[in-house]
Amino acid sequence: MPKILIIDDEQSIRHTLKEILEYEKYEVGEAKNGEEGLKMLTKEKFDAALCDIKMPKMDGIEVLEKAMEQGIDTQFIMISAHGTIETAVEATKKGAYDFIQKPPDLNRLLVTLRNALDKSNLVNETKVLKKKISKSFDIVGESEAITQVKETIEKVAPTEARVLITGENGTGKELVARWLHEKSNRSKGPMVEVNCAAIPSELIESELFGHEKGSFTSAIKQRIGKFEQANGGTLFLDEIGDMSLSAQAKVLRALQENKITRVGGDKEIKVNVRVVAATNKDLKAAIEKNQFREDLYHRLSVILIKVPALRDRKEDIHLLVEKFLVDIAAEYGSKPKAISDKAIELLQKHDWTGNIRELRNVVERLIIMSGTEITAEDVIRNADIKQD
Repeated sequence: MPKILIIDDEQSIRHTLKEILEYEKYEVGEAKNGEEGLKMLTKEKFDAALCDIKMPKMDGIEVLEKAMEQGIDTQFIMISAHGTIETAVEATKKGAYDFIQKPPDLNRLLVTLRNALDKSNLVNETKVLKKKISKSFDIVGESEAITQVKETIEKVAPTEARVLITGENGTGKELVARWLHEKSNRSKGPMVEVNCAAIPSELIESELFGHEKGSFTSAIKQRIGKFEQANGGTLFLDEIGDMSLSAQAKVLRALQENKITRVGGDKEIKVNVRVVAATNKDLKAAIEKNQFREDLYHRLSVILIKVPALRDRKEDIHLLVEKFLVDIAAEYGSKPKAISDKAIELLQKHDWTGNIRELRNVVERLIIMSGTEITAEDVIRNADIKQD
């Protein structure tokens, strides 16, 4: 049952609105002034608030402002007998869902309230989904090597410093990039990912900077590039060591001037992005072979984060396996399987050349091929891991 708070200094208005809303099967709370209303919003969860603007001690706009400052996600519908267009605009700018004049039209009030509750449900669902997504992208481990990575993320994420993430394939470089974005001041902006190794060299510039219609044979319409898409957020350049030298030169210019030019265009477009890059290559060796620009390397590597290989943090394998058992079971809609200590010991002895990605694949195979518990015999039989 949706919970509604009525904040109004006129008892007759509160009484009338409460009767109407309770008849419509809403749970209703009352506050006789702004201060009392704010206290109730702080202590209890309300889906929506009908808030008068003109009240003694604390007016409705002030209640709205303080609620927004405290992160209270109740949907506010402001009501007033002295409302003007300016008042309505001010209220919505400060975060109110809508504004209704007194005496309120009953049908409009109920429709507005239903719409506000729909929005409240969407906000709550989004929060739940974000929590689930964040949990699925957790960096799991308690080893010294991975703890150092986590500590670096905590220090670096709130800054605007560019970060270069290095490590072997499958170690979780993209997770580090995601957490740098999630813990940054840009977290409400987009995070746009570009896999430089997956895009042909002749198309990478168009992918990054966009192109104008007719700039090349297949350019049948204008295209917005990843730099523009990531404006106000983070651009993650994965496998940047595979980027062509000509594209590197343009990326360098974009980082230096915060401007880009679309392929086939001459207009400079301002962009505000934080670039995080990742590679499994030795970029210093690539610089010596003239395969990577040294000036771009120094632009990207303000902060260096090396993600350890799984063989260098084998003590984390138990925690990773437990997480994968839960995650994969959730994907399959089944109960997580148990795993024996001997099976874990065998998994910890393996070198895992494919790192975390390989470990997850093996765990999924073991879940499918084993009984109610994953045993050492299951590991030997299905994971190509030998017992000493």
